[in-house]
Amino acid sequence: MESFGAYPVFVTVIETGGFSPAANKLGISKSAVSKRISQLEEHLGVKLLHRTTRKLSLTEAGEHFYQHARIASQAAQDAEDAVAQLQGVPQGRLRISIPMSFGRLYVAPVIPEFLRRYPKINLELVMDDEFTDLIGSGFDMALRLGDLKDSTLIAKKITHLKNVLCASPSYLEEFGTPKRLEEVKQHNCLAFSYSQDVREWYFIKDNTTRAIEVSGNYQVNNSEALREAMIQGVGIGRLPTFVANPEIKAGRLVKLFPDYEMPGKTMYAVYPERQFLPAKVRVFIDFMSEKFGGDIPYWDEI
Repeated sequence: MESFGAYPVFVTVIETGGFSPAANKLGISKSAVSKRISQLEEHLGVKLLHRTTRKLSLTEAGEHFYQHARIASQAAQDAEDAVAQLQGVPQGRLRISIPMSFGRLYVAPVIPEFLRRYPKINLELVMDDEFTDLIGSGFDMALRLGDLKDSTLIAKKITHLKNVLCASPSYLEEFGTPKRLEEVKQHNCLAFSYSQDVREWYFIKDNTTRAIEVSGNYQVNNSEALREAMIQGVGIGRLPTFVANPEIKAGRLVKLFPDYEMPGKTMYAVYPERQFLPAKVRVFIDFMSEKFGGDIPYWDEI
């Protein structure tokens, strides 16, 4: 069973699609990954992978071996997690993917408290507004907004995030305040690039939803950059309330159509399905719920 230590390396190569991403996930060098795979093939006496300059593919023997190695590796991970739970002290490397703006504005400021509370956790945060392949990219968990398409992940609701339409006082003074929804079409409407409805905004009142087609000369994939353009009078835009409300309180932005709601998104903590949830993941999820959970998150208390 000397070769058993190579099983998770082999499984990681297949799940991530190559030696380099596997090395990044495992925290070892690419050459070390290649060496472990070569040793495993030598031990088994068969080729497991077809190697080309562009991609890796499984041989027939590799296909059969992968199915069993994956189960064995997961069982070993479950065993480690079970023991870690008995130890009662969350520890080890914790790699998390979080949305950019929410991460910078709200998660990053509370991380020092988390690390003081759990000093044996080695935390790596990766901020990105695009959905990431959780397993393939080597993340233990993620904070995600909106619909969850990956049915293999477990999701725990953290909070609900609202959106609001707003503009700066200077923009409204120069171009006028829209009084009816149809008048929004006449304004320069700034957009968040990753929205599914970039050029169609929805407004809800009395259980009725109205769609307004919009256009504008600026879109960007970061809510804070969008906010800055709005504050400087470039146009009107839709922002999550965790970005907009501090500016509304300070008078730098004005909320438009307060009698209407705009569709929001739910924030989830997501993680791969496992028999035993690692303590390091569990305590981070609990910490996020403690800081941001509840029916009304604190940034909406205005």
